[in-house]
Amino acid sequence: MLQALGVVPFVALLACIAVLPLVPRAADWWGKPLHQLGVSLLLGLPTAAVLLATGDAAHVASTLHEYVGFIALLSALFVICGGIHLSGDLRATPRNNTAFLALGGVLASVIGTTGASMLLIRPLLSTNSERARRAHTVVFAIFVMANCGGLLTPLGDPPLFLGLLRGVPFLWTLNLFGPWLFVNGVLLVAYYLMDRRLWRDEDAAHREWDETSVEPLKLRGRRQFLLLVGVVLTVALVSSPFREIALVTLGVISWLWGEKQVRHDAGFEWDPILEVAAIFLGIFLTMPAALKVLHHVAPSLPLNEITFFGFTGGLSAFLDNAPTYATFFDLASAMPGEPRVAGVPEVYLVAISLGAVCCGALSYIGNGPNFMIRSVAEAQGTPMPSFGGYLVTALRLLGPVLVSMVLIFLVGATWSIAVGVAVVAVLLALVWRPIGVSSAS
Repeated sequence: MLQALGVVPFVALLACIAVLPLVPRAADWWGKPLHQLGVSLLLGLPTAAVLLATGDAAHVASTLHEYVGFIALLSALFVICGGIHLSGDLRATPRNNTAFLALGGVLASVIGTTGASMLLIRPLLSTNSERARRAHTVVFAIFVMANCGGLLTPLGDPPLFLGLLRGVPFLWTLNLFGPWLFVNGVLLVAYYLMDRRLWRDEDAAHREWDETSVEPLKLRGRRQFLLLVGVVLTVALVSSPFREIALVTLGVISWLWGEKQVRHDAGFEWDPILEVAAIFLGIFLTMPAALKVLHHVAPSLPLNEITFFGFTGGLSAFLDNAPTYATFFDLASAMPGEPRVAGVPEVYLVAISLGAVCCGALSYIGNGPNFMIRSVAEAQGTPMPSFGGYLVTALRLLGPVLVSMVLIFLVGATWSIAVGVAVVAVLLALVWRPIGVSSAS
């Protein structure tokens, strides 16, 4: 009973994130990072105090350590990529937009989902600034650049990096190339079909504005790429706490070394990272109680490759996906099965990895870059779906793709592959209509 009550602050924080932006008098108050920090501390500190009083100091310390590493990495990438400006304005055609997303999907596995998101979201928004309907483009950027694209290397997403630290070989994640190509490929095709329809529906004034506003692309702040290489090498080679110190140092160097005019032209501002830091502090502080309940009930769950994906993915959409990955990694290590990778049956490790990375796109709080992309988009005048609106949209657009991936790559039977292909065909037919993006234009 006490364990169940411990989940209340976490649920309350989720309710604040979902409801307060929808309440007219509360939305402006909640939108300030300082107020978000206050709510996070109000709900998180008592939860941490109870855990400390009951002898769980190590759990709290471990969670805070993960938070520091999480914010250090996101902040370094945010500051460095904020010093890079891809100026110019392409035509906002479906082909150009799809190419932007595809590039982000590849870069996500090279410089991480945060790096890819912060590097490309501003030029993508600039390219689409003349479009009346552009929220769907940002939603697909969250799907591809901020989550599913980061599936190929341990640098792509924090759960996979955690697996590397637990003994998973660096190149093992390349075994996920098939699901990576399938999920991102289907998402890009679905986006292209949707954007093509919406592009045709744009009124003549917006289309003419877009055609007459074309400027050649120009990349500024190139030396920041050296610091991005430093981030990649730091994450790959340096252990904690020196890793976090090095990441903060790289961020400071970027700030001091970068050109202020480039940041100004790129629309750099601190609010997106401050919002992520404030909200995720509350999530990390209240999350240990929820994970403790999960540890208690998990042994009684019917675990196989399908349920490992379902439980890991479902929880990764609302809990931080790194500790969720770690929880089910530990559970899977006690399961029988061959071959094994880092002591875990490989079939379960595949399911856990896919669930943790891909399902982080199902809500704004599933992965740190999601909130950052949303904040940048809103700051540049793109109306985004509410918390609930985004969740509904993700279930309608991304959900069928993930179901198909499970049927094809985890079940793998002839009938399941046929059903998976049919689900994709239905989804693509529907987006051509298209499926709307909830609560956004």
